Amino acid sequence: MEFASSSSSSSSSFLKSEPHFLYDVFISFGEEEIGRKFVSHLHSALLQAQVKTFIDVENLSKEMKLEEHMRAIERTKITIIIFSKRYTESACCLLELEKVIECHQSFGQIVLPVFYEIEAFDVRHHKNDFGKAMEETAHKSYSGELVEHALSRWSRALFTAAGIIGWDVTDFWHDAQLVKKIVGRVQTLLDYKDLFITQYPVALLESRVEDVIKYIENQPSKVCIIGIWGMRGSGKKTIAKAIYNRIYREFIGKSFIENITEFGVPDNKSYVGLQRHLHFDVLKSWFDVDSIGIGRTMIEKELSQKKLLIVLDDVNDFVQFEIVCGNCEWLGQGSVIVITTRDVHVLNGIKVNYVYKMDGMNENDSLELLSWHAFGEGKPRKDLDDLARNIAAYCRGLPLALELLGSFLYDKTMNERESVWSKLNRTPMYDIESILEICFELEAMEKDIFLEVCRFYIGKERGYVTDILNALGLHANIGITVLIERGLIKVDSDNKLEMDPLLQHIGKEISRERSSRGIGSIMDSE
Repeated sequence: MEFASSSSSSSSSFLKSEPHFLYDVFISFGEEEIGRKFVSHLHSALLQAQVKTFIDVENLSKEMKLEEHMRAIERTKITIIIFSKRYTESACCLLELEKVIECHQSFGQIVLPVFYEIEAFDVRHHKNDFGKAMEETAHKSYSGELVEHALSRWSRALFTAAGIIGWDVTDFWHDAQLVKKIVGRVQTLLDYKDLFITQYPVALLESRVEDVIKYIENQPSKVCIIGIWGMRGSGKKTIAKAIYNRIYREFIGKSFIENITEFGVPDNKSYVGLQRHLHFDVLKSWFDVDSIGIGRTMIEKELSQKKLLIVLDDVNDFVQFEIVCGNCEWLGQGSVIVITTRDVHVLNGIKVNYVYKMDGMNENDSLELLSWHAFGEGKPRKDLDDLARNIAAYCRGLPLALELLGSFLYDKTMNERESVWSKLNRTPMYDIESILEICFELEAMEKDIFLEVCRFYIGKERGYVTDILNALGLHANIGITVLIERGLIKVDSDNKLEMDPLLQHIGKEISRERSSRGIGSIMDSE
């Protein structure tokens, strides 16, 4: 197991590396008339959707060089095969098809068949004129026993391709409807959406990401398992998200499973939930199982040999990894698994290839991060410099502490900021909970709202939560806004409430402590 420390980072620029996949989609078709009509409309729609597509746009009436086709197929995530009545008249198309199925079976590349005015049965079993044309093509292209070898290979490829769920043009009123359906499916499978990382990234984030990326790039043909290890609030998830955003387009499928410990108590139901999460992220479809064993079998069968990127955040038990990934032998070459954890023994049990230890941020980066959150700029004013440096040093390089305190100080007067530092300075044993208690100088109702959200409403839509809390007598419209401004609650792109797991954990602990003193939740009283 190789170890690296974040303190060893020196560069602040990202690596520029060529992705394994050059294209999102390859379109295979044989009939010139279909190329001029249906395929040209499909290609145009894919381009409008910003899907990088390989096709002969200069001259659809002629076959491209086969060698160029083969290289493109190898470096494409999704192949759309347009089967038509005359598809088997082209040896080039049949050889392409062989290559497509080879990549599908060996590396998990995705195949989407379209049956254009031909039955899937005729394609799969090469019946009628479709089968006769294939035989004629084989005899034109080969001689002797090579004819039978070619027919055998092409028959197997057709059988496999036509057995994959696709589209029949006769199921649609017009070509435009089918084109829209295909493009929608392609976009769903590609799912090009970056994760939100942080409002104020500092240079150190880039250099930390680069350290891990360098290691991954040196393991192109292996299954690479990376561990990111550090204390709560050290920025493990932030680094994992940045790595994910940098490289996810290079994989057939990807999954980022956040806050695994929040899936519930370790039992059959919660573990099957993890498996379902992975399956949906990669294939965009749910499986309905109630057994861990069956779930793992389905994952290994349906995702076998695909080049995947899997991120497991906040793992605290080896079993959580094993339930999702098993022995990793089913994963395709070049797959990457990233695990964040507070417990290095978990990484030892998993036998990761590389452990990245999250050390605290240095003095300059700590000051920059605090300043962005506290003052809205990368450096404090001269009259705030000493105060800011003292508070940054107190946080000991812990990003969450810097963000939390910075957000709390944002709208404070100079006297109020100095008062906060005075309180911090009287707290000799620094920890996040101490900082949270200081930041918890909220109105009683705002504190109640925070604790209610911690216990019941993470992941719920903001408007829905506001309505419920208002009905309970809390002024949630204002209260939730205050908590967002203090950095205690976040709202995602879907307007759902989010919170750092540590803050949620602390909130729940405060609620339990209140209950022990006979002070229950408002929800409990209702």
